Amino acid sequence: MYQQQVNTMLSQQDALSQTENEVSTGNAINVPSDNPIGAAQIVGLNHILAENTEYTNNITSANTRLSTESSTLSSVSNLLNSVNDLGLSSINGALSSSDLSNIATELTQYRNQLVQYSNTTDANGNALFAGTSTTTTPFVMNSSTGQVTYAGNNQQSFVSIGQGLQVANGDSGSSLFMNLPAGNGTFVASAGTSNTGTLVVGANSVTDTAAYQAATASGPLNDTITFGTNGTYSVTDAAGNPVTDSSGNPITGTYTAGGSISFDGMSLALSGTPAAGDTVNIQSDTSSNTQDVFTTLNNMINALQGGQTGAALTNTMNQQLEALGQAMSSVSSTTVAVGSRLDTLQQQQSSYSDLGVTYQTALTDVQNVDITTAISNLSLQSTALQASQQVFAKVQGTSLFNYLQG
Repeated sequence: MYQQQVNTMLSQQDALSQTENEVSTGNAINVPSDNPIGAAQIVGLNHILAENTEYTNNITSANTRLSTESSTLSSVSNLLNSVNDLGLSSINGALSSSDLSNIATELTQYRNQLVQYSNTTDANGNALFAGTSTTTTPFVMNSSTGQVTYAGNNQQSFVSIGQGLQVANGDSGSSLFMNLPAGNGTFVASAGTSNTGTLVVGANSVTDTAAYQAATASGPLNDTITFGTNGTYSVTDAAGNPVTDSSGNPITGTYTAGGSISFDGMSLALSGTPAAGDTVNIQSDTSSNTQDVFTTLNNMINALQGGQTGAALTNTMNQQLEALGQAMSSVSSTTVAVGSRLDTLQQQQSSYSDLGVTYQTALTDVQNVDITTAISNLSLQSTALQASQQVFAKVQGTSLFNYLQG
């Protein structure tokens, strides 16, 4: 009886101590032995919550960086639109050399501003358009020539925002500003620099994809349209051999001012009157026919400052405006891509916010004690222990001799 009473009180003291600990800490599980299964759940839930916090921090950082990039691209787009307007306005025979020089001055300012935009950094001072070389100033301009070189790389930096989920938090300046396809993106048509007529090369495009692919199947084009008298023309390849149609006949014809010339799936809109011997060259090697946006602006500036007039100036500006269109398209597509990434970040952040509430609730249910119930249990356990102690005090003084004596 003595040992049984002692064991009972020890058990009650242990339960009371555990309840006191729960009330003081607010935790239902203070050591793994309190609830091994619950303790394992707490470890797992805390790991998930910590992981979600890390991903949420990454999302916040990426969102700030991409928002800065989106704003910068919007400014670049507006700048290129202004350049395009100036380029179009320069194709006006009524403008004086002074007017053209003023336009060149404005374009120079836009070029310098574009270099600043391309070197934009995020809140941490890391370059947006340097690829993964974020600590490098990506675009460096030669103050004498205006030539701009790229010091970054062509890689894209990524940030992890979930299990197996990454999002690009920047773009390489090489693909955005530098390695842009020249011409219409498929081929380049340019008037000969020694032309003496008033021929102007306008818009050009691929109008028959199958015919164009057949013409370029054996290699890139490097054809020349040579004009004779009265608008007659013939087409030769780089070796001077006649270019033939699908029937094997040499491609020849007569050009009418304001018309177009079509062959091998291509169509070239022309205007003006060519002199005998004037040429138009067509190249389809897009791997070598690339032109960065800074070179495009420099070519426009040099043409306006170099005294070009008439058809020569118009041809130069038309070709540069065509290249500028490629730069504007590059900025536009990158803007769309950045917007898509921002949407992904927003959706992922919303998901983590909801999951965070769910996991935190689950953790609370497992880890936190019901304080009302715990206090009630504490009172009951304390009363029970006191009763046991009082009973034990009376029982331990009782003996068989006392019983017989009584």
